[in-house]
Amino acid sequence: MSGVTLIGCGFVADLYMRSLQASGIPVLGVYDMRAERLAQFCAHYNVPRLDSLEALFAAQPRDGVILNLTNPSAHYEVNRACLMAGHHVYSEKPLALDMAHALELHEMAAERGLLLASAPCSVLAEAAQTLAKAVRDGVAGVPRLIYAELDDGFIPQAPVQDWRSESGAPWPWEDEFQVGCTLEHAGYYLTWLIAMFGTVRSVTAASAHVIPDKLGVSGAAPDFSVATLFFETGVVARLTCSIAAPHDHQIRVIGDAGVLALHKAWDNGAKVKFHRRMRIRRRLLENPLGRRIKLAGPTHPKVGRWGAASMNFALGPAEMLEAIREGRPCRLSAEFALHLNEVTLAIQNAGDSTGAQQMTTRCDPMEPMPWAR
Repeated sequence: MSGVTLIGCGFVADLYMRSLQASGIPVLGVYDMRAERLAQFCAHYNVPRLDSLEALFAAQPRDGVILNLTNPSAHYEVNRACLMAGHHVYSEKPLALDMAHALELHEMAAERGLLLASAPCSVLAEAAQTLAKAVRDGVAGVPRLIYAELDDGFIPQAPVQDWRSESGAPWPWEDEFQVGCTLEHAGYYLTWLIAMFGTVRSVTAASAHVIPDKLGVSGAAPDFSVATLFFETGVVARLTCSIAAPHDHQIRVIGDAGVLALHKAWDNGAKVKFHRRMRIRRRLLENPLGRRIKLAGPTHPKVGRWGAASMNFALGPAEMLEAIREGRPCRLSAEFALHLNEVTLAIQNAGDSTGAQQMTTRCDPMEPMPWAR
């Protein structure tokens, strides 16, 4: 397997390093414009230090992947530079903060025959793939409605200024508040939903600021959003994001026969359970215990819990590297990234009066992983 290089070694880069190590993917070099932080990170992980983008491009093989782990405001510029230099690129979310920029990146990748993908990649993990297989197999009957929650608690009151990564990087709380919880977190379930059901035809959403002061950060993005997603396949889903409501990361697929449920979006090994609907005398209810749904064999390398997550962040880069080596389409396609970007921005920017928004991009359902067929 060819290797990867990293641009940016802030807080999230530690999560990638732990995952890359667990997955056996070589790190060929790291670049960050902050020399002191770069030295600290490379010393901690014993990986090659690269002192410029030009040096990184020179070190990156054509059959490898560049991981863009910079701040969201730099994603478009860095992604564009990587594509211009002729390299496949995997970007942290979002692909771009502006849809016109995302469309430009998509066109550039297509013109140059390069792979372009964006996080999150938990859609390739065991929990998401188990849920998707249960939906395909009709375990709960025809899916009629999906409820998905990505509420993280009242984050502005958390000790965010004290949070540090494994190698000592501070959690970028100012960026997190300015970018917003929707752009940061909606993808964790949007990717699952798009992978299962394909194109979102229209979005009816609202977003708002419900916490006036976030540690004095100016220009903060909405801290709450709720969206109703209408898929071309006829499925309807509701997705909620906030940094105000109590922590809740569950997803429920409601079908004719009962409910498929999972409670930990950020746990690759989270249990998927089927709660059969039943009648007891004059009451209708779902079995509270549920039956666990499991895949038959081994899946992918797992990464232990660190902080709030137990996720293998290298599943996306690994999928890209395998697609390049095998000469096949990548499950995390540029079309997938573009559609995710459009739907997420539609939710983030909805405000309180936008109404229904028709999506202009499209994406077919994702091919399941070999071990989840």
